[in-house]
Amino acid sequence: MAGAMSKAIPPWEQEGIDPPFAKEKVKLAARRIFERVVSGEYSFGSRLAAERNFADEFGLTRSTVRQALEFLETYGVVVRRANSGTYVVYKPPAPAPQSAPVQLPPSLDHLDIKPIVESASPFEMGVVCSLLEPEIVRLGALYMSVRDLNELRTLLEDIETVVADAAKFAHLEKQFLMKIAEGTHNRLLITMYRIVGEVRCQPHWLATRIQSLSPKRISDSRQRLRSLFEALESRDIEGAMEFMNLIIASNQQDLLYQP
Repeated sequence: MAGAMSKAIPPWEQEGIDPPFAKEKVKLAARRIFERVVSGEYSFGSRLAAERNFADEFGLTRSTVRQALEFLETYGVVVRRANSGTYVVYKPPAPAPQSAPVQLPPSLDHLDIKPIVESASPFEMGVVCSLLEPEIVRLGALYMSVRDLNELRTLLEDIETVVADAAKFAHLEKQFLMKIAEGTHNRLLITMYRIVGEVRCQPHWLATRIQSLSPKRISDSRQRLRSLFEALESRDIEGAMEFMNLIIASNQQDLLYQP
């Protein structure tokens, strides 16, 4: 299994990818580290060896190893945290099934979320968001890659152009929060949060949110999202959770006191 995984194609060598300029020895070091990731030697969430260890092993300077790690971060293989280390955020593609998939019992094979989405109360929504969203931003601060953060920044720039269009702001805000969830690289958590997103798309929920978004509220919300992004970008876990809790409290107020 490890031998097959070690043959995985690095992201920067895949078709349609235009890699940034890097010296050949930097790419070679990046490939060697990448192969260890896909082989399972360094699993998702684990911390890589120190730069000096790789430098000694590969016979390279620490500067070259540092560039290789920065190169890997660009492609979402690792994420670097100041004063902590470099962590793996890459998940190898699942191998094709060799046999027929196991059939789940009917009660688990298909979950119809429509009745749940349509009947969720403001209280239920508040409880779920209070449980999920702080953990999502905590994991986001740990595991979002450079690419994830760049995509989140693009969404934030779009959000910051909205002054009075409440419907547009509500749509972009939902995308922004979903992008953070996707940046956790936790598929189960992402799926759970998508259900929250489906609730927010229901007409009565959306109408309540839009009604609450005066130009002043849009301005305040933009600032909170900007602060949240800056905390994520700087890997400030406590700050990210604090700003997320402010967003949750504001949203809950809108829901609980809807007309």
